Amino acid sequence: MTIAHVDESDQGHSEIETGPAHIDVAALGDYLLGRWADIRRDAREFIRDPAMQGQTGLSVDEHRARVFDQLQRLADRGVVHRAFPVEVGGFEDHGGHLAAFEELVAADPSMQIKAGVQWGLFASAIQHLGTAEHHQRWLPDALNLKLPGIYAMTETGHGSDVASIGTTATYDAQSEEWVIHTPFRGAWKDYLGNAAVHGKAAVVFAQLITKNVNHGVHAFFVPIRDDKGEFYPGVGGNDDGVKGGLNGIDNGRLHFDHVRVPRTNLLNRYGDVSPDGTYSSPIESPGRRFFTMLGTLVQGRVSLDGASANAMKIALQIAVTYSNQRRQFDGPSGNETVLLDYQRHQRRLIPLIAQTYAVTFAHGELLEKFDAVFGGSHDTDEHRQDLETLAAALKPLSTWSALNTIQECREACGGQGFLAENRLVGLRADLDIYATFEGDNTVLLQLVAKRLLSDFGKKIRKADRATLVKFVVGKAADRTLSNSGLRRLSQELRDLGSTARSVGQLRDQDVQRDLLTDRVESMVSDLAAQLRDGAKAGNLAEVTANMQSALIDTAIAHGELLQWEAFTDALDGITDADTREVMTWVRNLFGLGLVEKHLAWYLLNGRLSPARGNAVSAYVDRLVGRLRPYAQSLVDAFGYGPEHLRAEIATGVEEVRQDQARAYYRQLEESGLSPELEAK
Repeated sequence: MTIAHVDESDQGHSEIETGPAHIDVAALGDYLLGRWADIRRDAREFIRDPAMQGQTGLSVDEHRARVFDQLQRLADRGVVHRAFPVEVGGFEDHGGHLAAFEELVAADPSMQIKAGVQWGLFASAIQHLGTAEHHQRWLPDALNLKLPGIYAMTETGHGSDVASIGTTATYDAQSEEWVIHTPFRGAWKDYLGNAAVHGKAAVVFAQLITKNVNHGVHAFFVPIRDDKGEFYPGVGGNDDGVKGGLNGIDNGRLHFDHVRVPRTNLLNRYGDVSPDGTYSSPIESPGRRFFTMLGTLVQGRVSLDGASANAMKIALQIAVTYSNQRRQFDGPSGNETVLLDYQRHQRRLIPLIAQTYAVTFAHGELLEKFDAVFGGSHDTDEHRQDLETLAAALKPLSTWSALNTIQECREACGGQGFLAENRLVGLRADLDIYATFEGDNTVLLQLVAKRLLSDFGKKIRKADRATLVKFVVGKAADRTLSNSGLRRLSQELRDLGSTARSVGQLRDQDVQRDLLTDRVESMVSDLAAQLRDGAKAGNLAEVTANMQSALIDTAIAHGELLQWEAFTDALDGITDADTREVMTWVRNLFGLGLVEKHLAWYLLNGRLSPARGNAVSAYVDRLVGRLRPYAQSLVDAFGYGPEHLRAEIATGVEEVRQDQARAYYRQLEESGLSPELEAK
C-alpha cells in the first residue's frame, strides 16, 4: 500500500499517512542475515533442538556438564571445522564460521563462549600462531574435542595490558626445552575458560627469554592435565567459582612452577628459536611483532560484536511482542491501553530497534572485512590494521548497547521481565562480561582514538601551507563547518524561526552525515591541538593523561558515525519501496537520536542553534510515533522463533490472558450482574 504525503510548510503541517506502508518482513529478514544467510539459517535450525539450549535452575556443575555435551554435539556435526585448513578437515571459510558462531547466543551464551574458547581461541591460536607441523600435531584433536584447550593469556595482575604479563618462558639450550614459570601470584593465568575442569592443554602466553634477552610475549603449547583430569607436575590451579553469568563455563586459574616443554612447542610463525638459543623473526620490530600476533586473534572481538547484535534482537523481539499485548490503565475506548501505545514506552523501545539495525548493518561490514583479511583476498598489513581498528571501534559500542537494550527491555516488561523463564535477566547477566573481555571496552576505544590521531597527523603532513596554518591556529573545525554548510543552515533557521523547515533539513541524509562527521573531525582536531601544545610546552605526558576521557569520547563518536554510514549504505540494498521508506525513517531515528544524545556538544560548539536543537527532539518524537505501527514487523524481521526466544511472554500467552479478562467483564456487564462502582 502506498503512502500519501503532505509536504511540511512554514505553518508546521506535518506529513500524514493515509494508510500503513507494508514491510516485507520475510525479505527484510533475509536481508539482515547478510552474505552468510544460509549458514545462519542452518545454525538457527540446529539450535532448535532442546538439547542445544540452555536451561534455568541448573547447578554450576550441571550447567558445565551440559555445555560440554553441547560442544561435543557441535564437534560431531563438523560445524566447528569451517574456518580451519583443508588439510585438517576444514573449509577455510572464516566469515561463515563466525556467522554460525554468533547465532549460538540464542541457544545459551555459556555454550557459545565455551565454543569460542575451544575453537575461536585455543584452536585458532594453534592455527594462526603455529606452523604446519603444529597444525598436524594438535588441530585434529582440538577440532573433535579430544583435546579440550585453554587460552592462557590474561593474568590476575594484567588483563588488557598483555605486553606486561609476568609469566616467563626461558630457553634451556642444554636440554632444548622451555621452562614455563609463574614468578609471583599476580602472574597467575586467570579467568580462563576450560581451566577449572575440562582443559587438557593450554596455549600459554609468556615472555620469551633466550640468551638472557627478553623478546616479548609469545605463545607456547603446554600440556596441563592427564586423561584422568590430574594436573601434570609443576602445574597448579583452582576454580574461579560462581560468576555473575556464563556459569556453564569452567573458568579457572593456572600457575606454573618451572614446567618444561620441548623447544618445538613454541608456536613459531612470528618468532622462533634455534637449538642453540638464537632468536629470529620475520618481523623485525618487536612492537609490530607483538601486535601482529595479537591481531591474528581479532576474531574474538568481531564475534562478540555480532553476538551482541543478536542478543539485542532477542531482547527486543520479546519486549515488543509483550508490549503489544499487555494492557494497563483505562484507555479512551473503555479498554485498558496496550503498553506500546504509551509515548514513553515507545520512546524507550523504538529507538533501540533503530540502534539494533545500525549495529547489525555495521557488523555486516566488519564481518566482510574480517573474511577478506583472514580469507586472503585483502591480507595486507594495512588491511589488518584497519580491521583491528574497526573491531576495536564497534565491539565496545555493540556490547554496551546490548547491555543497555536488554536492561531497558527487562524494565519495559515489568515483573514478567524479572522472571528467569522470560530470558531477559539471564541474558543480561551472561552478556555483562562482554564489555570487558576480548579487550576491555575503554582500552579498545583509546586504541581507536590513537589511530584517528595518527591518521589526522598524516593528513596534516600532506596538507598545503594555507591548510596547515588554519590547523595551527585552531581553525580546522571552522573550515569543516564552512564547507559542510551547517553554519549557513543554522543561521537560516534562526532567521526564519521555522521548526518545520528545520525538520525538513534534518531529514536530509547529507545534513545528518555532516552533523556526525563534523563532530568527529572537530574532536580529533581539538585533541591534536592539545597534544601539539603539550609537546611545545614539554609536558606532553601530563597533557596526554588528562585527555583520556576526551580520547574515549572521540572514539565513540567515530564508532557511531561508522554505524550510521553502514545503515545508510544498507538502505540501497532494500528493493521493496515501502520497506525502504520505513527503514529510512528507522535510519533517521538512529542518526538524529545520536544528535539528540550529544545535543549539548552541538549547542556549546555552535553547530546547532537552540531552535534547531528543539527541532531535533521534536522530530525524534515524531519519528518514534510514526514507527509505532511498524514496531512488531521490525522485530519480527529479526527472525527468531519461539524455540530461540524461549520466553513465555513472547508466545502470545499475554494476548490470551487479556482476551479472557475482557470477555469476562463483557459477559458480566451483559448479564446485569456487574456490581456498581462506589460513588465518588
